[in-house]
Amino acid sequence: MNIPSKKECFKLIKKMDMMDHIIDHSIMVSNVSLFLCAKLKVSSPNLDTQLATSAALLHDITKTRSFDTKESHSETGGQMLTKMGYPEVGDIIRQHVILDSYKNNSPISEQEIVNYSDKRILHDKIVSLNKRLEYIKIRYGSNKEFKDRIQIMWENTIILENKLFGQLDITPNQLSECVTKEIKKEA
Repeated sequence: MNIPSKKECFKLIKKMDMMDHIIDHSIMVSNVSLFLCAKLKVSSPNLDTQLATSAALLHDITKTRSFDTKESHSETGGQMLTKMGYPEVGDIIRQHVILDSYKNNSPISEQEIVNYSDKRILHDKIVSLNKRLEYIKIRYGSNKEFKDRIQIMWENTIILENKLFGQLDITPNQLSECVTKEIKKEA
């Protein structure tokens, strides 16, 4: 499996001229992914932390240009990384908005961790799932089709949250405090 290093991720971020606030968001998604991988490795030892954190850093790699092109940044970001020789990273990026499947009885995957981590970061802050999804509704729920898709995504993300935190010794409400402590330890 080919996974870009953190340094390679930041080179690609620079090359794609990502907006600063999207970079800040991506760094926080990566921080949450790192924390969740570390905690979930106890029950899911096959989780690949580097895969999850690299995909998290790059999950919005084509978002800046999507404001002009109106492309689906999850699709084009996934395609870009796949073409660059990182198919596993590309697959996670492709699924960071909506997972291909939501299965409660399957092992926890890197796709689920990045998808969930993204749903907990509003701009560059860890917020409750409800706060983030309310923002998504306001920002992207402009027509009935999008509102319906957001509602399904919301329901599935609550199921995902229960799956993840059913394996953890913390609650979703403690995530922000715990990740913040880990970031401070690293600094």
